[in-house]
Amino acid sequence: MSAVQETFISHLVELRDRLLRAMLAVLVVFLCLMPWAGDVYDLLALPMMRTLPEGTHMIATGVVTPFFVPVKVTMMAAFVIALPIVLYQAWAFVAPGLYAHERRMGLPLVMGSTVLFLLGMAFCYFFVFGTVFSFIAEFAPKSITPAPDIEQYLSFVMTMFIAFGLTFEVPVAVILLAKTGVVSVDKLVAARPYVIVGAFVIAAIITPPDVVSQLLLAIPMCLLYEAGVIIARIIVKDRLDGGEQAIERIEGS
Repeated sequence: MSAVQETFISHLVELRDRLLRAMLAVLVVFLCLMPWAGDVYDLLALPMMRTLPEGTHMIATGVVTPFFVPVKVTMMAAFVIALPIVLYQAWAFVAPGLYAHERRMGLPLVMGSTVLFLLGMAFCYFFVFGTVFSFIAEFAPKSITPAPDIEQYLSFVMTMFIAFGLTFEVPVAVILLAKTGVVSVDKLVAARPYVIVGAFVIAAIITPPDVVSQLLLAIPMCLLYEAGVIIARIIVKDRLDGGEQAIERIEGS
């Protein structure tokens, strides 16, 4: 067996071990949470339950839905809780193949993107859900008694979590584009009108057909883009200043 094949197989073995460790971490957290799967779903459903009329409950139309939906929610919660371990395993696998400057940039990006994604989910849960559900409850005719299906509610919640989590990743994407030199900061500034239009188009496609949820997604996306541009300008300026100082030291010597 050649050295290349041995190296390739060793990488596959390490990848397998890292994946198993990540999956084991999620499984352990899942098993610990499983006895309280119903409570975990109740916590997820709390924003909706607060807006329903008194005495109204959510419904389950499937035979096994009351079991599988809380299990799915618990698995999602276990993955979020175990996310630091999962990301560490991913980082430990790719870090040895990176240059020193790539490791310095990669770790903050991984940590920052994780924190921002979780912040997006938290913003969606604590602010967006309550606002949207209250708006829908007030807009609904008085002759209707809402009784949402738990499976449809889970699908809606997952879509919104992913949408807002990815929205909060906008600064990371902007900084990465500027840091790698793919797009200059001036071009990012010039693209602002297109980004605003694109944000509202994306919000109209992803969110429910109401103005409130569309604004709650589009406006943070625009603000986060501006924050990314500001940070990118600072980073690029520091890099240019550092380069100029290095040139001056070389010329002086």
